[in-house]
Parts: sequence; C-alpha cells; structure tokens
Amino acid sequence: MALRLLLVVAVVILSLGQMSCAAEIILRGSDTPPRSGLRPKVAPGLGRRQFLEALNSTNATMQNSTLTDSNSVVVPVSLAADGQSYYIVIKAGNTFFRAALDTASADLWLVASSCKSPACVPAPKYQLGYESGTFKSVNANQTVFQTSFADGTAASGFVGYETVQISNLTIPDQAFGVVTSTNVSSTDQISGVMGLGFPRLSNIFNTVVNATPILATMSQRGQLDYPLFGLSLTRNSSGSLTFGAIDGSVVKNPSLIEWNEVVPFAPFNSENNVSSYLEWAIPMNGLLVNGTELSPVPTYPTATSNQTLALFDVGTSGIFGPYQDVTRIFGQIDGSRLVSDGQWAVPCDANETMAFRFGRTTFVLEPTDYLIGPAAGNPNLCLSWPRAAPPSSDGVDWQLGSPFMRTVYSIFSLGIDTKEPPMIGLYPLRNATAPVQPFGEVQMFFSIASETVATTLPNFPLSTPSFTTPPYIFNSSVPAPVGEIVSSGLATSTYSAALGVHRPNATAIPTITPSPTLATFLITDPAGHIVTSISTALQASITLGQPPGWSGASMAMLFPGRTALFQCILPLLLSFLATFHFS
Repeated sequence: MALRLLLVVAVVILSLGQMSCAAEIILRGSDTPPRSGLRPKVAPGLGRRQFLEALNSTNATMQNSTLTDSNSVVVPVSLAADGQSYYIVIKAGNTFFRAALDTASADLWLVASSCKSPACVPAPKYQLGYESGTFKSVNANQTVFQTSFADGTAASGFVGYETVQISNLTIPDQAFGVVTSTNVSSTDQISGVMGLGFPRLSNIFNTVVNATPILATMSQRGQLDYPLFGLSLTRNSSGSLTFGAIDGSVVKNPSLIEWNEVVPFAPFNSENNVSSYLEWAIPMNGLLVNGTELSPVPTYPTATSNQTLALFDVGTSGIFGPYQDVTRIFGQIDGSRLVSDGQWAVPCDANETMAFRFGRTTFVLEPTDYLIGPAAGNPNLCLSWPRAAPPSSDGVDWQLGSPFMRTVYSIFSLGIDTKEPPMIGLYPLRNATAPVQPFGEVQMFFSIASETVATTLPNFPLSTPSFTTPPYIFNSSVPAPVGEIVSSGLATSTYSAALGVHRPNATAIPTITPSPTLATFLITDPAGHIVTSISTALQASITLGQPPGWSGASMAMLFPGRTALFQCILPLLLSFLATFHFS
C-alpha cells in the first residue's frame, strides 16, 4: 500500500512537467541545443557577484527601451575591482558577457569554452557546444585570430561572426575573435575586450574582407543616430558609455566641448602609399604645473610636424609621457624624485595642479587625480602620474588613460566618408580655476580608497636614464595632413555632417539621458567591501556566460537534447509501472 501511494505521488508530481517538457523537446529537438528566443533562466543559489550583476544589468539591457526609439543607447560602465579596466555588459548570441573597453585596440574578442589557459579559468566563456543559431563560421573556423598588447599579453583563436547586442542596439554578423588561448588576466568575471578603435588597427579587418570593428560596423551600416560614442568614467559603476549620442546627464552645456581633429598616420614602410586613421590621437598644445606652462617636446618633430601627439586610451589605468616632458613636470614640484623605472614620487601633501591643454581649453588634474598613493615603506611620499616611458616608434608621446579621462567627458566621433574627419571632443568636468584640494581632503581620499602602495622606495635619488630613439615606423615621405578625410573606414556618407571641420556644432548631435533612478542598493561583497548599485528598471537577473537552458554539464554539452528527453521519459515510465502494478 505504501509503495502504491509513493508511486501515485511520484506520478502526480512528475507528470506536472510533461506538457512543458514535451514543448521543450519540440523547441529543441532531440539533439539540438537551445536557440535564441528562449527566455534566460536564473540559476538557483545566485551568488553575490551575479546578484550585483543582475542589478547592474538593469541598465545594460533595458535602460533605453522606455527612453527612445532612435538608434542611440546609454549603458553603465563599471570599474573592475583591481582598478585596471572598465567594462560593460554585452550579449553575444544568446549569452551575456562582461567586456573590457579599449580605445587603443579595435577587435572584439571573448574567451571560448575550449580555452584551457589559466587566465581563462575564472572567466565566463562563449560556449562552443551550445552552437548558437546566430554564429557564423569563417573558413570553417580556420581563420586565425591573434592580438597582442603593449604589456606583453596576447590572445589567439579563430575568427567568427555573431549577433552582438548592446542594450537595445543589435549588431548582426559582427566579426569577433573566439579566443582559445590567452595570458590576459582579468577580474570581475570579464570575458574579453571590446576594441573601439579604427579598422586599420584591427587584426580581424586586416585578415577577413569587410570584417570591420564594432563601431565601424554600426557606423557604416547607418545604425547610429550619429557615428560616435561617448565615455563618462568614474571610480565605481556609475559611469556611462553611449553610442550614437551624447549623455545629456553629464554634458550640460555642449558649447563647452573642445573638439580636436584626430591625426592620420602615414602607411607603414611597405603597407601602401596612402595615409589613414589608425589611433585615437590628437595634438597636445601645452603642459602646465600650478599654472606654469611647459611646451611639450615631440620625439619625432619632423615626422609629426613638430606636434606632440596624445593617445586617449580607456584601457590604460595610468598616464604615460616621454622623459623629456615628465622630467620637467616633476622639476616643478618640490621634493619629487625618480624612484624606479620611469616612476616619480612626490610629497603626499603636494598641492600643485597638473594640466594638459588641447585646442583652446586647459584640463586640470587635482592631487587626487594624479597621486597613485603613499608608499607603505615611505608613507610621506606618494607615487604619482605621469610615468615616463621610452620613445615610441609610432610618434605618440603621451598615453592618457583613466586618471585623465575621469576628469573629462570624452566623445569619439568616427568621421564620415568624404564629409568629416574623425574628432575627439573633450568636455571638462571641473572648473579650471577651482582652488586646489587641501591635504586633509587628499588624506581622506587615500584612507577611504585604501590606496597605499605596497613598496619601499630607494633612499637615494635615481638618475634619469637615456634612450636611443628607434626609427620612425611610418613612411614619412607620404603626407598625413590633419583634417584629411579618407575614402574608407569611416561612417557611411549618408550621414549629415554636424561637426564639420572649422566650426563644430555640438548642439546638432543627438543627446540621450538615462532614465531616472528608482532605487539604490548597498551590497556587501564577500571581502566586506560595500558596493553601491543603481537600478533604473525592473528586469529579470542574468547569469554571465550561460545560454538559456544550458547547464554546462558534459552530457548537455555533447547531447543537449537527451537530458530533456530523459526527463520527459522518466515520468512516463513511472506512470506505466504504477499502472501495471495497480492492475
């Protein structure tokens, strides 16, 4: 009797799922992985990191659905826990990923499930076994993808096409690197990099015909209201990335934007005989320390028309400049000294301001912008940006990363074929005449941010090293005038030029404003750090690296339909046994 009762209960419970189970088999097929269109599932026992992601993803995937029907989006940008990179949430195929932003590279890449490198282990992966219905192979996955970075790290794999979604913007057939080996380490479950550079800088574009980087893809297809993106960087997760428009919650007065034409670069020695755009670099007009102006000294004055070039790089967590400029900057700060390879330290109570001039505008850095933190073994001395670097053969002397980019709202306009050159717009976020921060404020900042650097400085000053300038890598006999408009690689000429060349009209550029804040969450992570997260819309949480209906188990990977088939057969079998026993 007890056995019969148990069987009856089992039949009732398990039979409840037969209808939905049968429907799942119809959708999936016996051996077919789940395709796009199925609602994402939330794994039970969602960890705090994924819970935080669920809150942040509210902005990343739904924020603009109630704001605009235009081709502009604004998504949140977060600073990784190690302070080395900024990332956003994207969707590739039917799976969510965190991708680090990089304006000094041009390829989108994600680590794949076949990557066994130690750096891949903690990252959510693009599941090859899932067989995304929007994935398209290139040359049967035999076209090699390779990329490398200035710090010696690299990634490799193969090239494919996938549908990429950034908030409500969908980019079908976007070329990306499927990475199967890398030593690029990251935190915060970051799975890859979204390069926002020019096509000429793209390894994929130089390998596969018409496989443009993501910004160029959207701009050449006319998907954006205007072919640009804007960046607002903060020290937490309250920054923003816009495509097609400017963030109106940050830029209150567009007339204050300082527009600068991006410099073109001559071809590499044997590349071709035409100059074109390569990097987000513009001329720097001046350096200032506490109001004292220093004229930048270019490394290749002849090749660069006596201009000092500065690269804007969101993927760099510091500020780097040539020794001939950096040495003179710290010569203006009492008590500063060279303490290691290119690294200077200054008294922690330094109250000088540093500034960079672009166009007619001076952009000021306060001590909390350029001071890295006190040395643990020498708490009265603070390491400082900028750091000096050896000469670079591309003629770019300055690399301005997040310490500078946090002080401005930066706009990167790709340019329009035959109509408009690429431009960088800089909107100052502080008054250049504001008084310098008092030391007490700096101390409080270091205390709250826990910025102490675990090092002991040498007890004697180091001498400035000398370097041999390497040969200039471009063909200097080919002219590369500023304002040149190349015939390819820019946005489609169907756009109406708003910025022009001589008198940019920023008010003609679309503006998008994030939705009002509905709730603010304070979350304590496992390390005890308190994180503030803002939600602007209600939405189901997401799981990084997990397609809907995908368990990631080996059986599901090899035979994704058979698990569902077994789950549906089991209640039928029990029902049959119960009926047979009762009879």
